[in-house]
Amino acid sequence: MVFRVEVGLKKEFKDPEGLKLQKRLSTDLKIDSVNSIRVLRTYLIDVANTNEEQISLFANEVLTDAVVEQSRTDEELANEYDFDWIIETGFRPGVTDNEGKTAIWSFFTLFKRDKSETGKIFSGRKYLISGNVSKETAYSIATKMLANNLIQRFTILSKEQWLEGKRIGNEVPVVKNSAEIKIETIDIDIDDEKLLNLSSSRVLALNLEEMQTIKDFFTDENVKEFRKNKGFPEKPTDCEIEVLAQTWSEHCKHKIFAADIEYVDETTNSSEKIHSLYKSYIKKVTNDLKPNKPWIKSVFDDNAGIIELDDDTFFAMKVETHNSPSALDPYGGSLTGIVGVNRDIIGCGMGAKPIFNTDIFCFASPFFKGELPGKNLLHPGRILRGVHRGIVDGGNESGIPVVNGSIFFDNRFIGKPLVFCGTGGFMPKKIKNKPSHLKKAQKGDFIVMTGGRVGADGIHGATFSSEELNENSPVTAVQIGDPITQKKMLDFLLEARDKLLFNAITDNGAGGLSSSIGEMAEDTNGARIDLEKIPLKYTGLQPWEIFISEAQERMSLSVPKEKFKELKELADIHEVEISEIGEFTDTGYLEIFYENKPAALLEMNFLHNGLPKYHLEAKWNKIENNNYKLELYDNYNNILLDMISRLNIASKEDWVRQYDHEVQGRSAGKPFVGKDADGPSDAAVVRTSPFKQNAVITSHGIKPTFSDIDAYWMTASVIDEAVRNAVCVGADPDFMCGLDNFCWPDPVYDA
Repeated sequence: MVFRVEVGLKKEFKDPEGLKLQKRLSTDLKIDSVNSIRVLRTYLIDVANTNEEQISLFANEVLTDAVVEQSRTDEELANEYDFDWIIETGFRPGVTDNEGKTAIWSFFTLFKRDKSETGKIFSGRKYLISGNVSKETAYSIATKMLANNLIQRFTILSKEQWLEGKRIGNEVPVVKNSAEIKIETIDIDIDDEKLLNLSSSRVLALNLEEMQTIKDFFTDENVKEFRKNKGFPEKPTDCEIEVLAQTWSEHCKHKIFAADIEYVDETTNSSEKIHSLYKSYIKKVTNDLKPNKPWIKSVFDDNAGIIELDDDTFFAMKVETHNSPSALDPYGGSLTGIVGVNRDIIGCGMGAKPIFNTDIFCFASPFFKGELPGKNLLHPGRILRGVHRGIVDGGNESGIPVVNGSIFFDNRFIGKPLVFCGTGGFMPKKIKNKPSHLKKAQKGDFIVMTGGRVGADGIHGATFSSEELNENSPVTAVQIGDPITQKKMLDFLLEARDKLLFNAITDNGAGGLSSSIGEMAEDTNGARIDLEKIPLKYTGLQPWEIFISEAQERMSLSVPKEKFKELKELADIHEVEISEIGEFTDTGYLEIFYENKPAALLEMNFLHNGLPKYHLEAKWNKIENNNYKLELYDNYNNILLDMISRLNIASKEDWVRQYDHEVQGRSAGKPFVGKDADGPSDAAVVRTSPFKQNAVITSHGIKPTFSDIDAYWMTASVIDEAVRNAVCVGADPDFMCGLDNFCWPDPVYDA
């Protein structure tokens, strides 16, 4: 039986969340006919062997603050308030519900029940709207403000329907997938047009040359004969095609940076051929500097860069973007961004402890009043609030302070925001005399997955990030992270690291197990995976979906067989799930099976080195821009007032103060400084230890509009800004590393 609990503020109290929503309706949607909004929290409780008395106790003791709130164990709490419309929202089946997960943990704890029992709680919100609101306006409020249709469901009831006795009911949003589990083969011996259609229909994001390369590989007679002898079908399986697409995605392989480029400078009539911007410029400069910078320990080789901080400590740093997911679901996109870079730090070397977060955002104006350029685009105000809340929750709930960052506004970001998420972490230089920045999977090691379970969320996340946002962007590309589950996993992994219970570790990021196991298997030149051993959130996932899902809070480990038992016992203490799902081999192949049925047989060399290079052309023709002229003003007071009212100059303190800067107790240099702690600091200062004078200084620079004048000098000025900010709080310029991220419109249109 499913029970319902609803919780809301007592009638005599004003509803602050409702007041905020009312204001946003006016500013974002220009809806001024709403007089008031009341917000109720809803919980659908589906736990076996539970009675009404237990539900009532749980509602009163756990879900309700008796001083200011009231609750009911039915659907009649709305009768306590005035309203004209009811809109109830909740997550769609399979979408991560962190509030519901916390609630079920509390339920089992309260009644001292085994947490391995089956049972779920589904959270939601009920909005009681009062005012002269039409049915069309109520629908607009639901779809444009209260619910994101990609991940949430909603129901609208009028007051008349309510009085007639209509209710929303207790149907729980469970995944109902009765599809037959099967491994399909794909006909790849087709013409070019059909190859491109195949890439598009499966969201592979591969161009014609890449699809032709896959075709040539699988139609090779030697390959077909080898596959036959190994018991695999002649045609490639869906799992093999999907694994190749994830591994060859722009997100994973940085194909544009690796391209051969015919470059012409039209101002000097000179030309050159560039073999990989990455190797020729980015990597080359670092490698040229490294001999004189012995404290640089690992760069370009791991989930994050690693430097030597002092005699005892290494420091790791990683920043990446989550632009496309944040455009679709601002909260989930940024939350998975920040917890994702947390995992990159956990999976760097033998594992570092995240000690701070940083973030930089670029949005259109939250006060934008024009028409949005796309039907399904979210208002930039909604994107700003959702992204910000995702970072707040990701950091605060993980116990990792956010110490540095920026918010930049330009209406050209209305189509897609820029969401940079970064994390820094510490690790000891040695663990039982083993250098902590070195790791390597060993032949015969168990492949172990730990953390959250696998679901459909995140399928095609890596390939989707290579594509343009459109009306058909896949729902499964959206994920919602669970910082609390990840925090438990982090604590477990750091203790396992210190006991040397694994040989290597990495994050299940873009491409999920496909990427993590595919990369780790390079150490031994092979791996075998049994997909049926992987724990799932729900049944019905196809084998290829299990292997490429990017569902969050997961890490992959290479564990010596003799240490797995001790690792499992430690995981149980931390209430973290781990599963042995395969073994590292030296066969030269990635071999994947589902209940002993062949799902994939991919040659390691082809998987990682078979990708054809892009061949691009680039031209430079200096454009004189005369639009930037200094203007003279008669009234400098008006100039000053105009300047300080600009979004890029106005104070961001209200937003920054919502981050926890003090957790872990390392923040020596705060985001705000001065006598009254109300002036923005130049950079963050984070102590390495209470017993040392050492600290890590984190600063940044960003000036996107400068690129309108000159992109080269924009970059130079950004580096200059970051260095000066760091020096202002005491950084030594001779002991400084730069971490750069590049965001630009796709220069390879229809590649």
